[in-house]
Amino acid sequence: MRNTSMAKSLPTILIGLFFGLAVTGAAENPPYAPPQPEAMKRWQDMRFGMFIHWGPVSITGHEIGWARGTQTPIEEYDNLYKKFNPVNFNADEWVKVAKDAGMKYMVLTTKHHDGFCLWDTKQTDYNIMNSPFKRDVVKELSEACKKQGIAFGTYYSTCDWYHPDFPLTSPGGKTKREKSDLDSYNRYLLAQIRELITNYGPLLTIWNDVPQMFKGRGTNTINMVRALQPDILINNRTGDGGDYDTPEQRVGGFQMNRPWETCMTICRQWAWKPDDTMKTLKECMQTLIRTAGGDGNLLFNVGPMPDGKIEQRQIDRLKEMGQWLQKYGASIYGTRGGPFKPAAWGVSTRKDKQIFVHVFNWPEEGKLELPSIPSRILSAKALTGGSVEFKQDDKGISLNVPAASREEIDTLIALEIDGPAIDIAPVVAGSSSLSLAFGAKATASNVYQKNPSYSPDKALDDDDGTRWATDAGTKQAWLEVDLGKPKEFSKVLIKEWVDAKGSRSNSFELQYKAGDEWKTIIKGGKIGKNFKKSFPVVTAQMVRLNILEATNGPTIEEFQLMK
Repeated sequence: MRNTSMAKSLPTILIGLFFGLAVTGAAENPPYAPPQPEAMKRWQDMRFGMFIHWGPVSITGHEIGWARGTQTPIEEYDNLYKKFNPVNFNADEWVKVAKDAGMKYMVLTTKHHDGFCLWDTKQTDYNIMNSPFKRDVVKELSEACKKQGIAFGTYYSTCDWYHPDFPLTSPGGKTKREKSDLDSYNRYLLAQIRELITNYGPLLTIWNDVPQMFKGRGTNTINMVRALQPDILINNRTGDGGDYDTPEQRVGGFQMNRPWETCMTICRQWAWKPDDTMKTLKECMQTLIRTAGGDGNLLFNVGPMPDGKIEQRQIDRLKEMGQWLQKYGASIYGTRGGPFKPAAWGVSTRKDKQIFVHVFNWPEEGKLELPSIPSRILSAKALTGGSVEFKQDDKGISLNVPAASREEIDTLIALEIDGPAIDIAPVVAGSSSLSLAFGAKATASNVYQKNPSYSPDKALDDDDGTRWATDAGTKQAWLEVDLGKPKEFSKVLIKEWVDAKGSRSNSFELQYKAGDEWKTIIKGGKIGKNFKKSFPVVTAQMVRLNILEATNGPTIEEFQLMK
């Protein structure tokens, strides 16, 4: 996995390589066979899996792979395996923890960036069989998963900072070796992945990571994997894309046109760390529910301790998640995201003739107002308790559950409709950002070719895929927002559309109207992809983003104001 602090120090070209792949996925016409539709559906229906980052590094409590050459000197790190003897490792117990959590699959880091292998590989002596433990962890875990009905997948790092043939080494894969042989390393990689599939399969997935130097070589990986096991899946970090996207340490956005899986830690670090901060049950559950609502899977990571056991507090938290899923898992497993897109109030999931509305934050006015859908609601039931007051007309849908019956984690409402829920086109159902500007009236000094597709309201729709744009050659422009009535705000988020040439804005002001006068709240230079700023509370109805100087036609994806 990426270590953010380390990745920031990598050369820009390497960051662009593996981070871009992790986010954008495969090309539109990939040079490899697509996944089997039934295999993809089976994986999506599972929705929830366990990620495991573990190895000799757990002895130190530092991060796997990334600690090599930083917190731990390289020579010391590479010899940790000689002390690695996790005598309390029990594969059946690990799988039971996943099963009790309601997880349907498991992915183990068989080899991370540090090159150490947790199976009896014939390609290198740097493996678990040469540690004091001398047991094939991958074999035991694979067999335990089969026995308990949990699908098993293997993480395999594309890069390898230990292997002498890989061109880059620690710290952080930013040091170039004097001698290397990438062709030789590629053969090594393929041979090891072949071992994993042949000796421990069938596998649910091969989960590659950080494909440094592997652009143009990933296709060979995908084709070999598919030839060995036609129904296997492979993620998008091969060097040349793959079957599904992998947003990391964040919930992915709503996306139904391409499968995706959020990978996230239950604590802060991927590998075990003493007294690491652990997520609350609310954070864990809402992460899972938001992921399903966006039409994604959640691969939730635990880092076992050096003795081979999973921390009891992590086991307890995962069991709490499982208890929730025992009651309400029908709203997660086998569902698709939508039809209401994720918003600040919560998310929705759907299957058959049901829509599950997961409410995290009730509007101040009490009722949840949703846009209209081309289906008739036959009934509404609060699965988490209480009664539901609902109304449907041409304007939309109104839902309300008495305050005493609302749940802190998720007030879950099931809507029975008169047709297949999957047939309903996804609709925007409020801002996912609590932006006061969402859906407000907007005007602008210029719109690209007067095309409605680039109108100013596109900057207020909570959709990074749309934008307000201006004509080529425009050097100054303004976006004006009418909030409808005076409102208090103290934060702004501006997302500028940025191409290969970078930010177009060089100077801007955020202003509000007081009488007939525009007053400046903040001044700035380049806006960039993700400009955030807090300031003393302002109360105003009219707000303006005034771009004073630009290199070319300014274009803004999102303009948000928050309290």
